[in-house]
Amino acid sequence: MIGMKTKRKLLGWMNWWPPLAGAGIRVRRMSPDFREVDVELVQRWWNTNYVGVHFGGSLFAMTDPFYMLMLLENLGSEYIVWDKAAAIRFRRPAKGTVRAEFRLSEQQIADVRRQADASPKHEPVFTVEIKDQSGEVVSVVERTLHVRRKQPE
Repeated sequence: MIGMKTKRKLLGWMNWWPPLAGAGIRVRRMSPDFREVDVELVQRWWNTNYVGVHFGGSLFAMTDPFYMLMLLENLGSEYIVWDKAAAIRFRRPAKGTVRAEFRLSEQQIADVRRQADASPKHEPVFTVEIKDQSGEVVSVVERTLHVRRKQPE
């Protein structure tokens, strides 16, 4: 596990990481146990599409490394975790500031660990909703991860 000082640095670094910063995506909060991450995207001219709503690619990018990072931190160094696939479903046009809240429960972590220990690989699916300022869901993203226990060398 990484320490709080390193986590604060990671939070600061992620807000300058070009794929997130370029889209206007900001990590607003990471819990000390790395089981909660809150991300927001403020609508600007550079992340607005032709019809005046959020560019779908920016909404999709809001969800990109968070479940992988959260699982890596919570499972520990004995596991390999990769993003495998993702899908987005747009529910309604997104305007203004939108937010995504990533959550991992103790039960989810235990289930992933148990499944990864029992088989050569496990591919859990995590869902995150992107909501507008009024709390309405504007899109739903499913992230499929690849998790396996490292083999002894």
